[in-house]
Amino acid sequence: MAKKRPQSKGNRPQQSARAADGSIPVVGARESCPCGSGRRYKACHGRAAAQAVTELVQRPFEGLPAEGDWVALRELVPAATVELTLKDGLPEGVPSVTLATVLPMAWPALRREDGSVLLGLQNDTSSGDLSRDLADILRRALETEPGSPVPARRAPADGARLQDLLDASAPFEPAVHSGFEFWVPDSDSSTPEVTASLERANEAAIPTARLSGVDAAYWCETPEKNHLRWVMPHDEERLLDALARLHAAGESALGEGTRLVGSFRAHGLTVPVWDLPSEMSAADVEKPAAAFAERLTKALAVSAPLNADERRARSGLTNRQVTLS
Repeated sequence: MAKKRPQSKGNRPQQSARAADGSIPVVGARESCPCGSGRRYKACHGRAAAQAVTELVQRPFEGLPAEGDWVALRELVPAATVELTLKDGLPEGVPSVTLATVLPMAWPALRREDGSVLLGLQNDTSSGDLSRDLADILRRALETEPGSPVPARRAPADGARLQDLLDASAPFEPAVHSGFEFWVPDSDSSTPEVTASLERANEAAIPTARLSGVDAAYWCETPEKNHLRWVMPHDEERLLDALARLHAAGESALGEGTRLVGSFRAHGLTVPVWDLPSEMSAADVEKPAAAFAERLTKALAVSAPLNADERRARSGLTNRQVTLS
């Protein structure tokens, strides 16, 4: 009978190196797994982490209040803030938590000197689940020393999501700003780097306003024409059918000189876009948008097959659809 081969040092299972909360720390793919199995991380607990990184969550903000506004602030709005409410309340020493479209130097989050937290929404994330990545940043921001930014990192594959941390019953009311002065409420405390970043951001910001009469609709001003970009929660296929019916019937515009030109696809939702005359302000588009919402509701309720004109209109809308994320 062959003798049993003794384990070499490289094959011997290592002692488990679990974190204090029992989780397995993230290490390099070719390193030994901290669980003590003796296998490489990529062949052990790293499998779940790798899968989480590659799997895309199509609607990361689903289940949060005002999902359309979350999408708009992530993809369309230059400067805006929203006060967030945590399920478990604010920790001691944290007077407030504020979501911001973007922060100076593209920081993921910032713990201000007074202990308040700013969470940046328009940041590169490390996995396919934006909600989990943002939740990881938020949890670390709550524990960061005041006066410090929060660095980027790879979020744990089994970490909490925003839906786990935020109070879904609390209002979500974006405040759109003309610039990024909310970064530095006390200008005397601003560093030269933050000041330079602020100046660059303000120069690039497109004037934007949120409509008050309909949900998740944002007017913006550009040099040649203005636009309305409206994030809608409806099923994409049903929405495109309804828009095609209205377009074929000559009812898709928002007034004289306006035109439905296509749509974006962002985080699982569809965002129809209208061209507006340069003289048409956000206030001017309020009533036409409310009237369009009524026409759209009726069109969404129609279940009959599209006729030839409506199919052509739908094809045109589909060809002018751009995926943002």
